[in-house]
Amino acid sequence: MTQNENNNDNEGQGGALSATGLKQRHPMDSLLKGSAWSILPKVGELVEGQVLSKKGTRLFVDLGSRGTGIVYGKEFYAAQDIIKNLNPGDSVSSKVVEPDNEEGYIELSLKEAGEERRWVDLKKWMNEGEVLELPVLEANRGGLIIEAKGIKGFLPASHLSNKNYPRVDGGDKEKIYVELQKLVGQPLKVKILDLDPADNKLIFTEKGQKSEDMQVALAKYKAGDDVDGEITSVVDFGAFMKFDEAGLEGLIHISEIDWTLIEDPREVLKSGQKVRAKIVDIRKDKVSLSLKQLKEDPWAKVSEKYNKGDTITGKVTKFNPYGAFVQLDKDIHGLVHISEFGTEVKMREDLKLGEEYQFKVLLVDPKEHRMSLGVIRPEGEAKPTETESKEEKVEDKKE
Repeated sequence: MTQNENNNDNEGQGGALSATGLKQRHPMDSLLKGSAWSILPKVGELVEGQVLSKKGTRLFVDLGSRGTGIVYGKEFYAAQDIIKNLNPGDSVSSKVVEPDNEEGYIELSLKEAGEERRWVDLKKWMNEGEVLELPVLEANRGGLIIEAKGIKGFLPASHLSNKNYPRVDGGDKEKIYVELQKLVGQPLKVKILDLDPADNKLIFTEKGQKSEDMQVALAKYKAGDDVDGEITSVVDFGAFMKFDEAGLEGLIHISEIDWTLIEDPREVLKSGQKVRAKIVDIRKDKVSLSLKQLKEDPWAKVSEKYNKGDTITGKVTKFNPYGAFVQLDKDIHGLVHISEFGTEVKMREDLKLGEEYQFKVLLVDPKEHRMSLGVIRPEGEAKPTETESKEEKVEDKKE
């Protein structure tokens, strides 16, 4: 092999040999490194530059006053898909691997820079609250898998919007999983909730997103409007109802289902049931609905049937620490306060669920939908005193 051939081979690997046998630096490098403004970058730093040339398995990058960067060895092969599309003059982002190697170049990694740049972009989107429309790749029992910038992230089921949240009776996880699978392949508008490049963690949320269509649809309504819709799911605390062609949804709280006492919403409402409701409140994208406000308030005429001092018959329907609920008719319930018995134990001894007893009306307050009842005791039996109540409580604790 001639000296010229040897030189050409070495050029293909990054530079020609000098008369002393040392590899020569890139012509730009000798100019820039001699500058007083040259500042060596730090390991791991992201730098921007322009492609100078590609020679064999080496890529040279002009980093301005900092000098010349080089991508070679394993970093060259790891970034071949990127490098093959680069031409002299193209801008490129890279990550510093070695600030000043034995040949005087700044060793760079394009692959690591690409990964880090993606995280930088993701963090920027998170900080700016950018809305991303991304397809659902997979579903699991906890939520959905979504990808952004080639990085897979997680969207917890609890962070799905009201429209997509899987409301399943009883919260059955298998049923929830089935509902989540229906979203695979669908695009969702999400925001980045949290991220951590070190742990490769990327969390999305669909909450707080309102499409323009939804905003326009919601703007048509106000508190007091009546709407027709369909019950989409029934839960312990009420039922969700969908209305409007845009798919708006509101909550009918258990206290707004009927004027009478409702123990379990599932006993009176079913998924798919068509109902008419009144809008009682709109706060941002949350709509509160009421069924009972479209019915006649039975308490409006309660004084025609019940008055203070009346003796009435009622059925005990529920106990709580404050007393016993008594059903007087289809719509009206009264409360026998715990003070009528002294202790909860005594109350449960004197009254039995489902049994009827006679009570005395102590107070009727139609405005507050409240009626207080007193126990009718055999002649000569006194109501428990406060002292007796405290003593019984002490005995109850001992037992």
